[in-house]
Amino acid sequence: MATISSLGVGSGLDLGGLLDQLETAERMKLDPITTQKKAQQTKLSAYGRLKSSLTSLQAAAKTLNSSKTFQGVTSSISGTGVAAAAKSDAVVGRYEVKVTALAQAQSLATDGVADRTADLGAGTLTITQGSGDTLKTLTVDLAADASSLEDVRDAINKQGGGVSASIVNDGTAAPHRLVLTSTATGTDARMTVSGTGGLSGLLGYDSATQTGVMTQTVAAANATLKVNGIDIISQSNVVEGAVQGVTLSLTEEGGTHVLSVERDNASIKSAVTGFVTAYNSLQSTISSLTSYNADTQVAGDLLGDATLRSAQSQLRSVLTGTLGEGALTRLADIGIELELKGTLKLDSDKLDSLVSGNLSALTDFFSGSSTEGGMAGQLGAVLDGILKDGGALSNVTKGVESRVKSLGERYTRVEETISATVERYRKQFTQLDLMLSEMNATTSYLTQQFDALNAQLNG
Repeated sequence: MATISSLGVGSGLDLGGLLDQLETAERMKLDPITTQKKAQQTKLSAYGRLKSSLTSLQAAAKTLNSSKTFQGVTSSISGTGVAAAAKSDAVVGRYEVKVTALAQAQSLATDGVADRTADLGAGTLTITQGSGDTLKTLTVDLAADASSLEDVRDAINKQGGGVSASIVNDGTAAPHRLVLTSTATGTDARMTVSGTGGLSGLLGYDSATQTGVMTQTVAAANATLKVNGIDIISQSNVVEGAVQGVTLSLTEEGGTHVLSVERDNASIKSAVTGFVTAYNSLQSTISSLTSYNADTQVAGDLLGDATLRSAQSQLRSVLTGTLGEGALTRLADIGIELELKGTLKLDSDKLDSLVSGNLSALTDFFSGSSTEGGMAGQLGAVLDGILKDGGALSNVTKGVESRVKSLGERYTRVEETISATVERYRKQFTQLDLMLSEMNATTSYLTQQFDALNAQLNG
């Protein structure tokens, strides 16, 4: 049976071109699905933009809903040698700080040995620090063949306790000395060292009596300072509690330093202006999503969208509402006006006056002093309802995502149907091409026979 290697070869017809035209016509069935899917994806992207702007406003409202936002302080200290870091519970004020002594960590050194790798003999090394409930004990057992200065050093450091060990070369005939240093400063970290067996001749010191075979090269010492004339003693050079809410870091002795703790008004104002900026950014996003250009007849992606309108209405209701209690009850009272175009306008001078003169009322307005909460809390509750999983925006977004998925599956099904239809056309055209090829062959044969017969009859 004859076969066709390429459509149209047998019949001489442009069956390949015709098949391409039929496939193009069939694929036009996909265009409405593509258009619908693109429209849904555009809407999904628009909901994403709306969610991003709402989330930014939610974060700004959360900041204002915390009373800690309005309790922030800054600290500064004159001179060098003392650094200060204030926390929110620091009390605003001026303090004089004078450092009379820095805290020191104790160091003990052994006598020198000629060979740092020579074994000292088996024994047990015990180091204690502190007393009573704070007593810490470090114990190291060394074998006779592993008891050199290096072995002792490594065994102590391996414990990771409150003591570090190192070997110092002092340049003498027996230069190698094991040095034990407390990892903490202050008298509470003083060390008492005892050794047994082969270690007893080199390792031993009693800090209470300051006697032993080891030498104290640095004495443990507490930091001493005065704050507004009051004597302060600290085990560490990092002093907490001497000034409420302030951590002092001491690096030099001497001099009088003036510590100033002030309310962090800049951060408070930044939180309020950040809220205004976030809301205005949201309004800009909403305006873009709901716009309509009469000249081009192009509409925003969420023009007329019920979810967006509902969110905008709920937010506006909070911002234009009145709080029931307090000296400040409306946004306008703190210098924030809602303009006709929907954005907020901040009066910086009025806000500055409240921050410096009536901070408690401003705090109550935003974070609230009653069970109802302040304006920021009420706004946050509305935003939580809109943005939470199962909320209005989440539900409508999931609906669009479901439609996009459904359209994708429909596109695949239609595409498979088109492929099957085109393949059916291909088989039918192949059969037609083969049939016409056979008919053409028969016609050619009969023509030849008739021509030959006609020649005989006329010959």
